[in-house]
Amino acid sequence: MTTLRIALLQIAFDGDALAEGERSCREAKAGGADIALFPEMWNIGYRLPEVGSDPAALAAQAVTADSDFVRHFADLARELDMAIAITYLERWNPAPRNTVSLIDRHGETLFTYAKVHTCDFEAEAALTPGDRFEVASLDTKIGPVEVGAMVCFDREFPESARILSLGGAEVILVPNACPMDEIRWATLKVRAFENMVVVALANYAEPDDNGGSAAYHPMAWDGPDGPPMDTTIVRAGAEEAIIYADIDLGALRAWRATETQGDAYRKPAAYGRLLSNEPHAPFRRPDSRR
Repeated sequence: MTTLRIALLQIAFDGDALAEGERSCREAKAGGADIALFPEMWNIGYRLPEVGSDPAALAAQAVTADSDFVRHFADLARELDMAIAITYLERWNPAPRNTVSLIDRHGETLFTYAKVHTCDFEAEAALTPGDRFEVASLDTKIGPVEVGAMVCFDREFPESARILSLGGAEVILVPNACPMDEIRWATLKVRAFENMVVVALANYAEPDDNGGSAAYHPMAWDGPDGPPMDTTIVRAGAEEAIIYADIDLGALRAWRATETQGDAYRKPAAYGRLLSNEPHAPFRRPDSRR
């Protein structure tokens, strides 16, 4: 067997992140999941608009990466023998971060990633952006899998998925907290295809958001001369549910070894402009932090 199962926890926030999060993880394990992925900033249900204008109130909502909250899910991961990607508002100086920690099935934190592309045009302007993307080798029952993460608005920048792909990611986890629509689903499809990775997104259910949690693979044709394929693994409705994305790692790795996307034919010497810090008009914004 080479099938990896990711549980997309499309849940609604009821104010008890610990209890509801544990219940969802236990259900995911019962459903055969290897990884459980939470929506964005689960510990506060992405309730930034209520506290974003008050730095002290915002900081009071934050927890550290070694807090009781995160350790609870580390202990749960060990008990369930299942990886957990837990999300939270992370205590940080000078301001909190929007963070996901990937905890393996042994209860060890493989990485703690803070959202790089904070929504600086909204309440996230009060947060500290992350400054790097993380990839780790996740031990699963079917062997090691290279896993990275990007958070919500990160997925709207092709550089996010690309740098994760260049770091070796086979699977990219995407905690999310905004309405999903055809453009955003299509963007995920493209990120998967152009980087030869699986992209899996977990969003909040109604009434917090509109659900639409989804996963896509990059295998766009059925064989070398075959017809086009739908690259959708799964796409959810709006209601609260745990959705399972089954990934055939054998097929994914065979595709990555033979097809033309990803890093095989890139021309990095021609991409110098990507590192420029000066935006051209009409993309200059006074609230942009570069």
